[in-house]
Amino acid sequence: MKIFTSSSTKRLVALLGVVAISGLIQSVPAADKPTIPIIVKDTTSFFWQIVLSGARKAGRELNVNVPELGAQSESDINGQISILENAVSGKPAAIVIAPTQFAALGKPIDEAAKKVIIIGIDSPADSKAFTSFLTTDNVQAGRVAADGLAAAIEAKYGKPEGDIALITSIPGVGSLDARAKGFKEQIQTKYPGLKLIADKFADGMATTGLNMMTDLITANPNLRGVFTSNLIMTQGAGQAIAENKVADKIMVIGFDSDDKTVKLLADGYVQALVVQDPFSMGYEGIKTAFTASKGEKVPKDVDTGVNLITKENMNTDRSKELLTPDVSK
Repeated sequence: MKIFTSSSTKRLVALLGVVAISGLIQSVPAADKPTIPIIVKDTTSFFWQIVLSGARKAGRELNVNVPELGAQSESDINGQISILENAVSGKPAAIVIAPTQFAALGKPIDEAAKKVIIIGIDSPADSKAFTSFLTTDNVQAGRVAADGLAAAIEAKYGKPEGDIALITSIPGVGSLDARAKGFKEQIQTKYPGLKLIADKFADGMATTGLNMMTDLITANPNLRGVFTSNLIMTQGAGQAIAENKVADKIMVIGFDSDDKTVKLLADGYVQALVVQDPFSMGYEGIKTAFTASKGEKVPKDVDTGVNLITKENMNTDRSKELLTPDVSK
């Protein structure tokens, strides 16, 4: 029988301890942190930066990786399709996407949904494969814009009547088409004194919105109001109003907010902004995706709401929260 010395006994105990610890480590597999990418329309836009900020917060709270993906322009439809396909190939727990174009994103989302849970935000696509969809009721948002424009014209001219125009950023975008639909229906049914003399489509560029608005001012001396149905067109139209010094004649209702449009509102070049809640879209989008990835039931449709912000109410706590959120966190 072998006799163990005190020192050898200590070494044996130490060795057995290492083996035990090693076995314990190997028996407990590392918990993989789930990944849920969010794909927005345009990573350079302040609106989408707010969406991404909400998604980041949800990721931190849920301990989920949230890759922030998107093209450099809302008009880069093929770019977004490629980003979606690459995201699917990474086998994430789920994907949150704001489709750039209704028709073009339909089949790619159908294909993606065969492999991964797809949660939609903001704009619809020609697909029934979304597990859940979180968006503004854009038809209602268009109605709110019509009411806001009618009120602004009435405040200036005494009655809600006269020539008006509509400028849409890009044709074929589900959310923009819905806003235009709601706007035109509300004007037609509720404000017979307002006449839509121009229904313009741009190319997603602020300079195009500026040029279109300048042309409308030049060609229509009796123009009293304009609805610009997204952030970029509001920037361009507001600049045209300022440069042509017609803020006292033409009322503008814009959509969404950033530093430029908030300043246009404060300076009186835009009478109101129809504002969504993009932070909630990103935040609730990731939370919904995470819940669905665990096999739990989620609502099929979620309305994230809309607000009309004017110069008179822009300094309320809720308006400030919507107009100037902190996107650095």
